[in-house]
Amino acid sequence: LPLPIGALLVRGFWYSGTILTILGCHELGHYLACRYYDVDASLPFFLPFPISITGTLGAFIRIREPIPTKRMLFDIGIAGPIAGFLVALPALFVGVAMSHVVRVPADFTGFELGEPLLFKIAEKMLWGTIADPYSLNLHPMAFAAWFGLLATALNLFPIGQLDGGHISYAVLGRYSTYLTFVMIGVAIVLAGYFSASWIVWTGLMVAMLFMFGPRHPQVFDEHVPLDRTRLVLAGLALLMFILCFTPAPISELIRR
Repeated sequence: LPLPIGALLVRGFWYSGTILTILGCHELGHYLACRYYDVDASLPFFLPFPISITGTLGAFIRIREPIPTKRMLFDIGIAGPIAGFLVALPALFVGVAMSHVVRVPADFTGFELGEPLLFKIAEKMLWGTIADPYSLNLHPMAFAAWFGLLATALNLFPIGQLDGGHISYAVLGRYSTYLTFVMIGVAIVLAGYFSASWIVWTGLMVAMLFMFGPRHPQVFDEHVPLDRTRLVLAGLALLMFILCFTPAPISELIRR
């Protein structure tokens, strides 16, 4: 049955408040790192997209000048994913805890969300094993956290001037371009293995390459290696990507 308008508004506030906080903290992480290094950058811009299931295309800041060194590039690049992840993590566990298990009726056709590894961990810890024909009906906060994890994973792809592109270039220099194409290939293969969404992933990867470019602009100290602490943080960024990535974000659910 349709929900009353008051209940819809409450659910909308749960979702919008959570997703704006996650995306806003992600971009504020970049912004504060830019301020720390005296790099000229704008405050966050949010991109509404009301005809989609998420209602947004994310957020961004505009960096108005080149970032001169690898250390600065790395710190600015990784600050956003860490800040957003630290907000998405508790939102995920709270949202999953407020979700509820429902029975999926026979002859049901719809869509189900692909679950990143971190999402599976939260679901297992809070609800145990959910067997067919039951499924977890997500609370709006959990759905917002799911989208926050997806946005984090996409931003950590080592492409051009995405966050992952900044991080991989700071670590690997010009060799980061090879990592770009390897990661894109792996993502498309995994998507094809787990679902029929490889066409969607291929289109998304091509669009990201077109928007952000396969190569990262050079910095002045390209050949200077990063210190050990930043290399450890790079490993943490890889771990965040593994925890947040799902090869099939949305797939068709058919129950017979």
